[in-house]
Amino acid sequence: MDDKKGEAPPASPSSPDPSLSDPGLPEDYDGAVDLSDIRPEDSVVLLLFWVLAGVVFLQFFSRYVLNDSIGWTEEIARYLLIGVTFVGAALAVRKNSHITVEFFYRYLPGAWGRGFSTLVDLLRVVFFGLATWITAKLALKTNQKMASIELGKDVVYWVVFVAFLLMTFYALRVAWRHWRQGYSALTRPGERQMID
Repeated sequence: MDDKKGEAPPASPSSPDPSLSDPGLPEDYDGAVDLSDIRPEDSVVLLLFWVLAGVVFLQFFSRYVLNDSIGWTEEIARYLLIGVTFVGAALAVRKNSHITVEFFYRYLPGAWGRGFSTLVDLLRVVFFGLATWITAKLALKTNQKMASIELGKDVVYWVVFVAFLLMTFYALRVAWRHWRQGYSALTRPGERQMID
């Protein structure tokens, strides 16, 4: 120990300065990336996202650099954003990572918490099922073409339909897993809840 009271010994040259470390990361964090929750269907969202980024960049470049905006970029960017949103939401249902309110479940007795979390699972399945049905009806009734290209707007609704269909399927699987294991992320926060 040092002769000076209250002072920490100087850090060795090889050890990092503790004041520069990120307080949000655990001490044993080695920077390894865990890709175990990546599935093949995730590539669809990644592809839609990068196509959206390319279209938005093309729109920006043509408008502000070339001073001659390309007409179809704004509409297509809007539809790609819809695709990224809904297909991404399906993946969030698969990973069971949508935002939830866990506050009340911490103060409920075990049986009540399980009952309410089962009710939430069932309501989620019903909601996604109804949204799937409504979106299919809307896609079947849509005969209008997009304003900038010769493609039907029903294509956008069919993408949303497939996303809601996936959400319904994944919500059923999550509900079944919660029922089988006897708890959910609502009753035991922090538990890994991703379906395989």
